[in-house]
Amino acid sequence: MKIAGVISISLLWAAAGSGQQIAGLWDATVKVSGNEIPFRMEFSGTGDKVRGNFFNGEERVPSSGGTLRAGELRLNFDSYANRLEAAVTKGAIDGRYGRDGHWYEFHARPAVKVAVSTEGVPDIAGLWEIPTKSSKGESAWRLIVQQKGAEVSAAILRVDGDTGALTGTWRDGRLVLSHFSGARPNLLEVTRASDGSLKLLQNGKTTLTAIRPAAARAQGLAEPTDPFRHTGVKDPATPLSFAFPDLDGRIISLDDPRFQGKVVLVAISGSWCPNCHDEAPFLEELYRNYRPQGLEIVALSFEEAEQLKTLARLRAFVKEYEIDYTVLAPGEPAELAEKFPRGDNLNSWPTTYFLGRDHRVRGVHAGFAGRVSGDFHRQTRDEITGIVERLLAEKTTSAASHDR
Repeated sequence: MKIAGVISISLLWAAAGSGQQIAGLWDATVKVSGNEIPFRMEFSGTGDKVRGNFFNGEERVPSSGGTLRAGELRLNFDSYANRLEAAVTKGAIDGRYGRDGHWYEFHARPAVKVAVSTEGVPDIAGLWEIPTKSSKGESAWRLIVQQKGAEVSAAILRVDGDTGALTGTWRDGRLVLSHFSGARPNLLEVTRASDGSLKLLQNGKTTLTAIRPAAARAQGLAEPTDPFRHTGVKDPATPLSFAFPDLDGRIISLDDPRFQGKVVLVAISGSWCPNCHDEAPFLEELYRNYRPQGLEIVALSFEEAEQLKTLARLRAFVKEYEIDYTVLAPGEPAELAEKFPRGDNLNSWPTTYFLGRDHRVRGVHAGFAGRVSGDFHRQTRDEITGIVERLLAEKTTSAASHDR
């Protein structure tokens, strides 16, 4: 992780002698299922204007507000309905992160830059594949690795999206990578096997192996799932139709005049879903760029029962990403098959359906590869944009006759 301007401990606490200023970078941990997950965090401000940032690679994940009073730190992360509650003392921040019934133990100390020797460090940069049998029917995942000396940043890319940036360094013959950006806690220990493969231990319990793609093909192993072929639609010849409440309780139907004759992207989403957070800024960018040409986007955001009472987290999600497209709240995640029965093998969050101007489904994309997925993120953006442009270029009559 490249984060400029690490503040020395002496300067930090010279400015914070009272313990009421915490500006700078901190090395933090959360305890999840018995594992200590290390990550970097940044704080700024004091009093009623405290802010905090998690990191996903170089992306900041900001708090929505916070306070530091009498040594008590409170930070809100509204778009995840979580908060940080901690005591601040000289050289330490200790407390908890999460929400009622779902807390992680939290500890932080001022960040210290530690020199790491590169002697004997293997070069594992590039693309790997992880043979697996996932609950979604996948046969392989991708492991994307960037390396600079002993420092490594990686991401595991599945059909539903990536793990976020796993960062760490080689020490004593092994690589310890971790991620926490307010969500997706993950700990990955990596060792290099004598045959050149990588042995992976995920969250202290799941053992995996990573091999180069060429080796996987030579062994006859299946490739990672194509997200454009994972999910489908039942009865593709029939136009899609639904009606669900928006955030104010008004029933919005795909048959409403505003959607008639428009290309529509239907995004299966949820504000609890980290990969949906990755996708939302891209969808908003698409909407800004192509709405004048006839594009509409409708997010079907499935929320837990407790969240459906107020939709507070979903409202914060909409605010954070400045979403202008239509957002509806059909029900709970467990009701997906019932509320969206036309889905075929619909099991990834997010999943995006592409509708022509006649509202027939013309394609489906499962998941979303975030920025930390590098070339796969760029490829996903380009392919989705290309589909939107082709559908917009069609006339209603030609769309209706397509594939007949």
